[in-house]
Amino acid sequence: MPRDMRFRWIAGLTAALGVAALTVAGQDAYPNYQAGGQGFEVASLREDVRQLGQNLAALSLRVEQLEKANNALQAQSDQNYVTLAQLNQALAELQKTLTSAMHQQKRETLEEVSTQLEKLARQTQAAIDAVARGAAVRPAVKAPSFSESYPKEGVSYTVQKGDTLTGIAQRLGARVQDIINANKIADPARVRVGQTLFIPQHK
Repeated sequence: MPRDMRFRWIAGLTAALGVAALTVAGQDAYPNYQAGGQGFEVASLREDVRQLGQNLAALSLRVEQLEKANNALQAQSDQNYVTLAQLNQALAELQKTLTSAMHQQKRETLEEVSTQLEKLARQTQAAIDAVARGAAVRPAVKAPSFSESYPKEGVSYTVQKGDTLTGIAQRLGARVQDIINANKIADPARVRVGQTLFIPQHK
């Protein structure tokens, strides 16, 4: 209840009680007027006024208690509002801190990647330089040369599993060097199964 309305309501009740009290006092001033049933009515009215006064006092106390409770709730609401504002500020600061930390971490990660790439580039260049130096000092591999002085007559032979040039030459009555020259075999130890060879044969 608003404060001014409560005061008007209490003032009205007080005025009513005052009128009732004056009425009772007037009856006391004229004792002859209280004869018979009228005296009983005056006593009853006096009791009603007394009870009404007690009820008014209790009601006034209750209104004050309600006002105190209302003020306490209002203060608590204001306090909660301040706490919520502080919470929002704390969240904003936390978000700012996290964003800054993410940027810092990203920068550190990029710097680490850049360092590793530079290190890898130096290692790669060093390996390339080492290979270049090795190639410069390594003697050139001489390409094999083949003679044409072998018999131009002979037979064809398909290499079987387990064959060697020496074995083939012995079985077919040929010379190993003639087979190498005729077929231009760079590595005599490596003949393929299924490979067809020309086997020169002397007359």
